[in-house]
Amino acid sequence: MHIASSYNIQQWCSFKKKHTTMVDQRKLESIIDCHTTVSHHQQPAIMENNQEQPSTEGSNGSHSSIITKINAGYFRICISAGAQALLWKSINQHHRTSNLHTIIATTSTVFWCLTLCTLVFLSLLYIMRCIFYFDLVKAECCHHVGMNYLFAPSISWLLLLESTPLFVFPDKHVYGYIWWLLIVPLLALDVKVYGQWFTAEKRFLSIMANPTIQISVIGNLVASLSSHVADETGWKEIRICLFTFGMTHYVVVFITLYQRLSGSNHIPSNLRPVFFLFVATPSMATLAWESINGSFDIICKMLFFLSLFLFVSLTSRPLLFKKSVRRFSVAWWAFSFPLTFLALASISYAQQVKGKATVGLAILLSGISVLVFISLFVCSILKIHLLVHKPTLIFSTSLGSTNV
Repeated sequence: MHIASSYNIQQWCSFKKKHTTMVDQRKLESIIDCHTTVSHHQQPAIMENNQEQPSTEGSNGSHSSIITKINAGYFRICISAGAQALLWKSINQHHRTSNLHTIIATTSTVFWCLTLCTLVFLSLLYIMRCIFYFDLVKAECCHHVGMNYLFAPSISWLLLLESTPLFVFPDKHVYGYIWWLLIVPLLALDVKVYGQWFTAEKRFLSIMANPTIQISVIGNLVASLSSHVADETGWKEIRICLFTFGMTHYVVVFITLYQRLSGSNHIPSNLRPVFFLFVATPSMATLAWESINGSFDIICKMLFFLSLFLFVSLTSRPLLFKKSVRRFSVAWWAFSFPLTFLALASISYAQQVKGKATVGLAILLSGISVLVFISLFVCSILKIHLLVHKPTLIFSTSLGSTNV
């Protein structure tokens, strides 16, 4: 009896084992079938993405690809070109009696025409981006870096207006009307961005602070720089108002950037050339106050010395930019216009404080500025594919924006 029961137990265990094995096999087969089915459903999507990728490089999709990738950050090129045109115009004004006057005047006009063509082209592309891909523009507005570059188009046009040769608009009042058209979007952005720093809890300045935020300050300073709308048009008070906006927020931004917390929005290593904005802001403030005040006084000297100190501090730390210069990108253009603004300030300083040292400093900074601009311009032409199709910021409506 005991033997029979043991035999029955063994049979039952054997049957249970076989049944369990069969069930496991069926589960495994069902899992494999499901995986195969999912793979078959996903494979066309992957192939479709792979097929779409080359189409952006082809003739049919190249235009849409460029429009989706050209963001407001590309206007750094126009700011640099406009600053160079303004530099050569300043040199031309201080060397009217020189034998090189004709060459300098021609160079100034060439830079202005180059700035105009580049700015018109990029502006048309960005207008098309706003029309056909407005969701990308909204994503740009919500990004802690991309939002600040929305000031760049207005800055570019204001620099172009300031560097315009006198023969373009014989009537000086035309400058004033154009200037008003350019500062309207700038003031609208001021209300939007500065208001968020005070009222939006998730967008407080202490949270959003990064070096690119100084572009908003530079916009107000460039607007107050315009000498064409000085006392003869009766709008000097507006320029003082814009300068007040810029300098008030510059003090707040400067202190915030110096003591920003570890949890705040930092920038990736490939965007580190924007640290030169620390040089651009006080340099432009120097030029703006000189234009408003009419002389290079003690305030201008203090701002100029601050910008010179920050320039030396940055150039003494080349390892800070080691990763950012490994691959050419539009971020490199952040090196150019701050140096040009500093060179312009040094020229004004040399005119006020006569001496070989000040003149030598102005020549040195101007030479470095021109050399950097020409180098970046040549690199941009030789690596135009990398410049356009490898942006430093990619904005997406579904995944937000990512740095590359």
